[in-house]
Amino acid sequence: MKTPFVTSIIQKVAKEIGAVVLVDPECSFMGLITFKNGNKTFFRSARFSINSSGSVAIAKDKGVSNFFLNKFGYKVTEGKTFFSDELCEEIANHRNIDAGFYYANELGFPVIVKPINLSQGMFVTKVHNKQEYYQVAKKILQKISGFIVERFYSGNDYRIVVLDDEVISAYQRIPLFIIGDGKSTVLQLMQQKQETFIKNGRKEIIDFEDYRIKKNLRRGKLNFGNVIPNNNIVYLLDNANLSTGGEAIDFTDNIHADFKKLAVNITKDMELRLAGVDILASDITSPIGDYTIIEVNGAPSLTHYASFGEVQTKRVENLYLQVLKVLENENNRVNY
Repeated sequence: MKTPFVTSIIQKVAKEIGAVVLVDPECSFMGLITFKNGNKTFFRSARFSINSSGSVAIAKDKGVSNFFLNKFGYKVTEGKTFFSDELCEEIANHRNIDAGFYYANELGFPVIVKPINLSQGMFVTKVHNKQEYYQVAKKILQKISGFIVERFYSGNDYRIVVLDDEVISAYQRIPLFIIGDGKSTVLQLMQQKQETFIKNGRKEIIDFEDYRIKKNLRRGKLNFGNVIPNNNIVYLLDNANLSTGGEAIDFTDNIHADFKKLAVNITKDMELRLAGVDILASDITSPIGDYTIIEVNGAPSLTHYASFGEVQTKRVENLYLQVLKVLENENNRVNY
């Protein structure tokens, strides 16, 4: 069994500070780190006890975290949460799937529909009409009991990773796309992209059965069998998560100080020490102007970011080394 990326990084940087890593052989993304001074800490994938479980839980619930971020004075997406009929009955709330549609109409299509608390861009969809709305909302409610309908905002999608007072990395995320060569079909181009991902260590992350890909192709009057003209770009997904095939443009070296300060302040106000702050903005290399916070991630995974090159891998190694140094010298942290 291949060692997961985060585990391999932890094993590597732990040696630099004389720590010992014990990994569960059947669940190799989980382990225990024992430091030279006797302190111990567990990890699970990219989750460490550097953040309290309460703060991570708040950040994970997109509706709740938006409420607090708004109260703190930050610009957040406009949206509301809606629930399954069962939960509506249990909590005496009338915001069911139909109420969500009426709200989407009020905002004006297209809108974004996304789960309250799932990660890696799962089910996050830009919907353009009633049929698409109900298709997506029902899919989400089959998985969890709540979803968010929010206004669609244009702009570039950036993730800024913060550890305490330092910005570790900053990069633009571009949704999954293919580029035509004048001879290959959509399916062939997707397969070629998947092979490139695997070659670069990013795993098989394109879901060929993803309803969102088929929806976007239909909207462009395309299907898997169409040949895309040379150099034509076709975006297959709307969400820019790297875990669903997005790509990154690194801005770590030239992010403007305004955006650094914004990301650090957001992380502190959310009572986090390690966070991935996702922001829509026109340009994070210029002084701050209009921006919108998409969400704050209390356990940011940098596996896909690291696959973009040696510089990015080194940044991720440095981040985890700093995290381990912090944990080595702290006591009574809450694991989650």
